[in-house]
Amino acid sequence: MRMDASSSSGPMPRVIHTGQALVDEVIEVPALPARGQNVMASSVAQYAGGAVTVLLAAARLGADCVHAGAVGTGPHGDVIRAALDADGIAASAPPATTQDTGVCVVLVEPTAERTFVTTLGAEREITVDSLASASAGPGDLVCVTGYSLAVEQTRDPLLAWMETLPPDAVVVLDPGAAFASLSAEVRDAMLARTDVWTGNAEETTDLLSALSASVSGVADSELADSGADREIVAQAAAVPALLRDGAVAIVRDGAEGCAVSVAGETTYVPGFPQKPVDTNGAGDTHTGALLASVATGASWVDASRRANAAAAIKVTRRGPTTAPTADEVEEFLLNA
Repeated sequence: MRMDASSSSGPMPRVIHTGQALVDEVIEVPALPARGQNVMASSVAQYAGGAVTVLLAAARLGADCVHAGAVGTGPHGDVIRAALDADGIAASAPPATTQDTGVCVVLVEPTAERTFVTTLGAEREITVDSLASASAGPGDLVCVTGYSLAVEQTRDPLLAWMETLPPDAVVVLDPGAAFASLSAEVRDAMLARTDVWTGNAEETTDLLSALSASVSGVADSELADSGADREIVAQAAAVPALLRDGAVAIVRDGAEGCAVSVAGETTYVPGFPQKPVDTNGAGDTHTGALLASVATGASWVDASRRANAAAAIKVTRRGPTTAPTADEVEEFLLNA
């Protein structure tokens, strides 16, 4: 299993996403209404979201990207296809013809806090054959979201297809809020094939609690030397033991940055606090930037710093499709 793209002289790994591409209807509100009441919005905008946000961030930082999920036929599917095409991202599967892509309604408050309501649509119409259209090869970074595992319609073909992957394909799990509450059978099967965990602190806490896993295995001296938030460092150190041999774990904590555990060493990577305008898509931007940086030769620690920078830039912009370019990230880091 190859975990560091810089260690190979072969072709650059691709970033392949198997998750749902949705249309985000982003509505800015002064506050959430009380149940049964109304609130007047200050703005509304439509964006391609979900897996698209990860792929756009990865493509803008130099990765060769493929969307292997399903895209519907209709105006919402057209939004997804236009966004992918604009950044040169291939959609490997043929369009789903029975229905349109689903929508995620995102209510954004002045604090940049978000509330979501998601519908189901053509993005759930994946099959083993449609996923196989991506032709995932050794070294490719194959992204899986926990939300795909929460619904039988996507869970079963995804797990069946994963059994056909080359042993050296690198499976990246973005757990989402759904993962920890999955059945033990599904959760354990996914963890056993996961090479990279990239989740936020809450998602990681939920997993460790569900498995009654300890986060006390990090020496106090290591935590002190890192200067890190003790919790995310301990979490990142604990997670690899739950995954495939040689796995990497990244645990994010918003503006505080992230912790990354590689080959038994856990490192805290500080964030770049900003005054947020919209945090929608920040975690996905972090994941896309992280994987692009690894695919183009960076170490996991250096890639995490670039991902922190990309997410910091993103939260100063409205909409989930506003990930920065590689040049913007480099300029940000030079001035940080």
